[in-house]
Amino acid sequence: MSDKYIVSARKYRPATFRSVVGQQNLTSTLKGAIASGRLAHAYLFCGPRGVGKTSCARIFARTINCLSPTPEGEACGQCESCRAIDRGNSFNLMELDAASNNSVDDIRAVTEQVNIPPQVGRYRVFIIDEVHMLSSQAFNAFLKTLEEPPSYVIFILATTEKHKVIPTILSRCQIYDFKRITINDMVDHLAYVASEEGIEADRRALGVIARKADGAMRDALSIFDQVATSSGGKLTYEAAVENLNVLDYDYFFRLIDTFARGGAPEALLLYKEIRDRGFDSLFFVNSLAQHVRDLMVAADARTLPLLEMPDDVGERLVAQARTLPLQWYYAAMRLLNECDLNYRTSSNKQLLVELTLIRLCQLLSPAQPPFDAPDRPVALRNPSEPPRATASSAAATPVSAPKDSAPAPSAAPIATQPQPAPAASARVAPAPASAPVAASQTAPAPQPRPASVRPRPLHSFQMNAGADTTVSSLERKKEAFTDAQFIAAWNEYIASVPDQKILVSAMRNASPTRRDNLEFDVLVDHPAQQQAFELAMPKLLRFLRERLRNDFLTVKAMINPEKEVVRQLSPQDFLRKAVTENAALGEFLKEIEIELC
Repeated sequence: MSDKYIVSARKYRPATFRSVVGQQNLTSTLKGAIASGRLAHAYLFCGPRGVGKTSCARIFARTINCLSPTPEGEACGQCESCRAIDRGNSFNLMELDAASNNSVDDIRAVTEQVNIPPQVGRYRVFIIDEVHMLSSQAFNAFLKTLEEPPSYVIFILATTEKHKVIPTILSRCQIYDFKRITINDMVDHLAYVASEEGIEADRRALGVIARKADGAMRDALSIFDQVATSSGGKLTYEAAVENLNVLDYDYFFRLIDTFARGGAPEALLLYKEIRDRGFDSLFFVNSLAQHVRDLMVAADARTLPLLEMPDDVGERLVAQARTLPLQWYYAAMRLLNECDLNYRTSSNKQLLVELTLIRLCQLLSPAQPPFDAPDRPVALRNPSEPPRATASSAAATPVSAPKDSAPAPSAAPIATQPQPAPAASARVAPAPASAPVAASQTAPAPQPRPASVRPRPLHSFQMNAGADTTVSSLERKKEAFTDAQFIAAWNEYIASVPDQKILVSAMRNASPTRRDNLEFDVLVDHPAQQQAFELAMPKLLRFLRERLRNDFLTVKAMINPEKEVVRQLSPQDFLRKAVTENAALGEFLKEIEIELC
């Protein structure tokens, strides 16, 4: 072997400001400060791991001590100072790892070195890495030296967690925030490294490596070495996906196409294929949620800068984002988020994920009533029971149909959405099995609204897979109801919350009065009852609106002004009132010489 192997993260570590990846604005500022001679005595470089904080600190120290800098403001790399820093034996550059040297004695060793002037060059630079790991005593011992160092000393502090650095340190430093390196910048740099190493690399494979690195260039170079070693000099997309054990983009693109077609069996088979490859189900759910999020971002040109993807994948996302309405992404992300929250407590995790995939397939093609709301229990009829009110029986009631309504649901099965008949068991008690059907027509029950068939515009978008899991319909319920129906629902709610004593007592004693068509006032006796109503109001309104099928119903609880409010008297006021009402008591207090203050 001719030369010792050096990993890419060290071999291609930046040595000049020009070679720093993804921090052009920051390096330009540092070069401008050096050129103008406006150097601060303390800098704080903060940002994620692997973005070049320590590298920029070394380049900064190398440049300000260079004996013959280039016209572009870079270090020459040939003078005595540059060569000493490159060899690591320069007396002008001292580095301290605060993660393992965080005591007061370590900081005192630094402050003692401060008094020694530079031998070659103009400045002595002290780089303290991971400065947030210093103890509080070490921070306090460092404050005075950091605030007033000698003119030839420059401190450069680096940290990944700026919020852990005490404010007195932050106030003494110029702060530079390093940003995460974008995927495209990392892909370009990895392509340069691959060409230097003589490796044939597919840009799609480099994109997988860049996304796996999550904004850290050092991590990307380490992953590149790992994949390049196993690929035998030819880095392909398939080799990168297999070696890094990441889910291929193609799976997610195929799943979204399956959801758009409503193909639940195909989605379940794809999920099985992913599980057979050894991927964790929770990782799959989160990755799918990230892909849906990326599609939502790609659907609007204004949010495209939020898309952190290689250019080729971004183009595929933009193309697929046009195939689904924007509301679909909102509902899909909510479903996947609920799956993520319920995954850890679920006893059958595979079933939970499969049910989520089925619901995603049903967002564009919901089931017909009564199976359109899987989260509500459906009352199925006993086969021995006579049939209850149906759409055909409801049609016997005279109805003035609108002129533009469709003649029958079968005439346009795609463009129409039949609404369920109001003869549901939630509001109207069914007749006994022995009673004839005709007898129900003479019962003094409120007239039910017949089922109507209304054409749905082709551009409309409706997802009917449960009120708590999908986007609700744009049309809100607004059915008429009588006072008797309201009181029945009111009493039904009282029976459902027997443990809330104050609320139950207030609801039983109150007499709701209809202020207008949809607003009810409830008068209570004291503030405790009013507070009980306010706490239970969201649940109460949700219950009443569901029972009465009217989303505009409101209830307001107020204290009855006719009720006398008993005010607690202070001892002095109570005594004055007693003396006013009892003259003998007043005479007695005068005899014993007691004055009322």
